[in-house]
Amino acid sequence: MVYLFYTLVMLQIGFKFSVRAIQEATTDPITPTKEDDGGLGQSPSEWKVKMLYDGDCPLCMREVNMLKERNKNYNSIKFVDISSVDYSPEDNQGLDYKTAMGKIHAIMSDGTVVTNVEAFRKLYEAVDLGWVYAITKYEPVATIADAVYGVWAKYRLPITGRPPLEEVLEARKKKDETCNDSKSCRM
Repeated sequence: MVYLFYTLVMLQIGFKFSVRAIQEATTDPITPTKEDDGGLGQSPSEWKVKMLYDGDCPLCMREVNMLKERNKNYNSIKFVDISSVDYSPEDNQGLDYKTAMGKIHAIMSDGTVVTNVEAFRKLYEAVDLGWVYAITKYEPVATIADAVYGVWAKYRLPITGRPPLEEVLEARKKKDETCNDSKSCRM
């Protein structure tokens, strides 16, 4: 989130920055599984919150990797890579790829879907880091935080050096048509 805040501040005041720094972010390789419990072997009754994340986003993966590492001690977050060939909206409250790409979504164990900064709050609370986002529960900070996140969500793809969502969706559609449900085919 610190990277996100810095990036958005730079956009607001008109600075241009190199995407190279973002591309140098260390990420875990994309795995072909739709749900990633971080090797913890979680059953549905064990996790408190399911995080839907874009495994193709290098900046997003910094936060995901930190949460995965922290989750080893809590076993409370289930990680789902929406960019996986196996991603299933049916397993994730009907959230299709396009919707999930628009902003962060988390699914509580009771099926409640939360988005935006509230999703981050729930995720961080699940690994005993709730204090990081606690201030965002109160006005006017809540409104400001959601507005800042909204700008990030809108410009996330170009900031991380990726094509617009429409192009990503078209490439995904073409891949689906070419692969004909083959699990070995990747974008």
